[in-house]
Amino acid sequence: MNGFPNILLNFANACETTFEGSTLLHCPNMAKDIKYCQSKGKAVILSMGGASGAYGFDGNSDAIAFADTVWNMFFKGNSDKRPFDDAVLDGIDLDIEGGSGAGYPAFIKQLRSHYASDPSKKYYTAAAPQCPFPDVYLSSTLNSAWFDMVYVQFYNNYCGLNAYSNWFNFDEWDNWAKTKALNKD
Repeated sequence: MNGFPNILLNFANACETTFEGSTLLHCPNMAKDIKYCQSKGKAVILSMGGASGAYGFDGNSDAIAFADTVWNMFFKGNSDKRPFDDAVLDGIDLDIEGGSGAGYPAFIKQLRSHYASDPSKKYYTAAAPQCPFPDVYLSSTLNSAWFDMVYVQFYNNYCGLNAYSNWFNFDEWDNWAKTKALNKD
C-alpha cells in the first residue's frame, strides 16, 4: 500500500498534528468527534484510496500484514500509535482508483477475521468502485469478498447519471449485486 508500512493519512485540514518523531497523523479532536457520532448511532468508516495515488499490494502476504496493521491502528487491536487514540472505527471502505487490484481479497478476508474476533460491535466492509463495469481495480475483490455495502460512483465517468439516456449502467451493477456478489442483500 502506498506508504506501507508507514500509513499515509489525509484528513484535509481536520488533522495536521503527528506523533512525535513520526509522520503518522495523531488526531485526538477527530477521536472525540468519532465517539460523538457513534454515540448518536452513526457508523464511522475509514475510506482507503481515493482519486489520487497508486495503491496496491505486492501480494497476499503484504495485504494480510496491512489488514493486521489497520486493525491494530483503527479498530480493536493494539498499537503504540493510534491516530484516533482509543476511538474504534466501524469499518473500512475501499475507494481504489489507481494502482493494482492485487491482494485486496486477502486484505478483506483478514480484516473480516479480525471483525469476527470482536462480537461487541458490528463492523462493516464497503467499496466505492467506479461505474465502468467491471471496475478495473476492484472487480475480482467485489466478486470474491464479502461487502456490506457497495457505493458505485455514478459520476466522473461516461457511465454516470449524467449519461442517463445513453451510457448510464445502473442495470449492470444491479444485476451483479443480485447474481454475483457474495452478499446479495
